[in-house]
Amino acid sequence: MAVLGGKLTKNLVRTLGPGRHGDGSGLYLVVDPSGARRWIVRVTVKGQRNREGKPLRTDFGLGGADVVTLNEARDRSLEYRRLAKRGINPRYNGRQEIPSFEEIARQVHIERLPTWKNPKHGQQWINTLAEYAFPKIGRLPVSEVGQPEVLQVLLPVWTAKHETAKRLAQRIKAVLDVAKSKGFRDGENPVTTIRDARVLPQVKQKVKHHKAMHWADVPAFYAELATKDAMAAKALMFTCLTASRTSEVLNARWEEFDFDKQIWIVPAERMKADQVHRVPLTPQMLAIVEPLRRLRSEMVFEGQKRHKPMSNMAMLMLLRRMKVEGITVHGFRSTFRDWSAEQPGVSREVAELSLAHKVGTEVERAYARSDLLEKRRQLLLDWNHFVVVARNA
Repeated sequence: MAVLGGKLTKNLVRTLGPGRHGDGSGLYLVVDPSGARRWIVRVTVKGQRNREGKPLRTDFGLGGADVVTLNEARDRSLEYRRLAKRGINPRYNGRQEIPSFEEIARQVHIERLPTWKNPKHGQQWINTLAEYAFPKIGRLPVSEVGQPEVLQVLLPVWTAKHETAKRLAQRIKAVLDVAKSKGFRDGENPVTTIRDARVLPQVKQKVKHHKAMHWADVPAFYAELATKDAMAAKALMFTCLTASRTSEVLNARWEEFDFDKQIWIVPAERMKADQVHRVPLTPQMLAIVEPLRRLRSEMVFEGQKRHKPMSNMAMLMLLRRMKVEGITVHGFRSTFRDWSAEQPGVSREVAELSLAHKVGTEVERAYARSDLLEKRRQLLLDWNHFVVVARNA
């Protein structure tokens, strides 16, 4: 290997006093007060971050200067930097030390943070592992996590908290897959083996639907809601009229609204289906949002902090204050869907697209590229008329 030059010389290595002396490219000679001399190299591992989300920068010892020559230290330093540039932590190179399950899991969490639409989802991902997996297998070398260890984590919650257990299994599988890709494991993922062998007991689950108000009761409820001045009330009114999801409404920004064409364009990254959704704006919807433009906020429905959205619980807490029990905000989407089914001439496709649901097979969707905007506009006009106008007529 070619030896690279630096700031240090053989004579300086022998004579420099206490301190840290740089040779360049992250290589240092450390001289202790006792006179002992050793080499260290500082590298930044590509694509890896520490628990605070900062680039993973680590010092590695290369040996004592009385044993490792200056040229040998430069050679080893160069090799460490090459590994780090490829995204390999030199600490684990060559299986000298296998990281624990928790170490890999936290690294996966940090690497995936930019991919989650909502930071809350990313926090839930690691919290589930921290609560159920880390206490039992967190300290184990990731290479030693097999079927018995995974079952030890999953069995206690598999029937009692089945949905949580399923998400937990998916996250353990993801961690072990990454560990294998980095060379810390061999063989098939134990989560896959457990699932395919049906080792875990079958659990029959009842589908839980969001509790919804009957559509015939909506006009009276809306009339009472319209008497409230709170921003949460305005957001809930808009949610009812658009049949949108809570997060879509609370995070709405003015730049998404085209008032000339009377369309609210929700970007793909804020939609559950990862597709842009166009919502026709009716006169009733415009009557809610247009006065809010005077607030000059970035958010349509601003929360307590300037330019920040309201809490996800704001609309639900308003329902509780209004003594509307057993109803969820999301349930108004079901209410709209039930009402649509009762209307003559409304196709299932138009109703489902109004809820931003995918309709048909992938092949059918590939050819049916229209979002039926104008048909959906008429449906929302009829729905808004029923909710707002019909009761007052």
